[in-house]
Amino acid sequence: MTILDGKKTSNDIKNEIKVEVDKMKANGEKVPHLAAVIVGNDGASLTYVGSKVRACERVGFESTLVKMSSTTSEIELLDKIEELNQDTDIDGFIVQLPLPPQIDTQKVLLAVDPDKDVDGFHPTNFGKMALDMSTFIPATPFGILELLERYDVSTKGKHTVVIGRSHIVGRPMSILMGRKGFPGNSTVTLTHSHTKNITQITSQADIIITALGVPGFLKAEMVKDDAVIIDVGITRVPDEARERGYYITGDVDYDAVSKKASYITPVPGGVGPMTIAMLLKNTLLARERHRAMRK
Repeated sequence: MTILDGKKTSNDIKNEIKVEVDKMKANGEKVPHLAAVIVGNDGASLTYVGSKVRACERVGFESTLVKMSSTTSEIELLDKIEELNQDTDIDGFIVQLPLPPQIDTQKVLLAVDPDKDVDGFHPTNFGKMALDMSTFIPATPFGILELLERYDVSTKGKHTVVIGRSHIVGRPMSILMGRKGFPGNSTVTLTHSHTKNITQITSQADIIITALGVPGFLKAEMVKDDAVIIDVGITRVPDEARERGYYITGDVDYDAVSKKASYITPVPGGVGPMTIAMLLKNTLLARERHRAMRK
């Protein structure tokens, strides 16, 4: 059994990006600039955005953090997004989700310039991804592809089962794993809350990608020997016995499933760190595109 180490791989990617940024600086060129907008004081969101800012510092990117109060109106947020769209110094930006209830998330995501949408959530980018065109791939699916590629996990002709159909992970993964090329060329089954006999389906899978957010959902009896297991789920489970008062776990019953798997991602330390690394990679791509457009 091989652990797909997202922490190590993400560090490798950050080191590679830093080398490129150092070359830009040596040549007197503009370095990539990532902005993040956060509305409100959600603890998990603040932690996540903070780690993105630190990642930018590590690789030499410029970064801007835009903090807005939880009472921000939809119009105020849309005005801020338009300001970022027009700012030629900023290569890409993200709007941290979730947003407060008074704001229409879909309207906000649609307002982001597709050429600066380094999260890959805009319908223009999602459509291009579905058509195998060059675009920003959502950071978490992009990270999964990178892990599979760097560990040379065979996907051609394999049966991939995706559990969960969110627009952020499940649905894009089902498209990407069926695309031509590597990683891809697999036969994909997309399962969700209305899927019947899910154990029957998962037990036939060569690759399982689970993004449910249900702790310990995938049990050993649901997995065949030598399957590849990608656990995207991340849940804080309250536990008073621990110093933090909680522990973090994934969708997979790791101890039992890891005994049967050929490759498996841990939680934490698997897919999570890859998401930020690929956000940086998308920002680098955005900077290259903007340079090409200005020439």
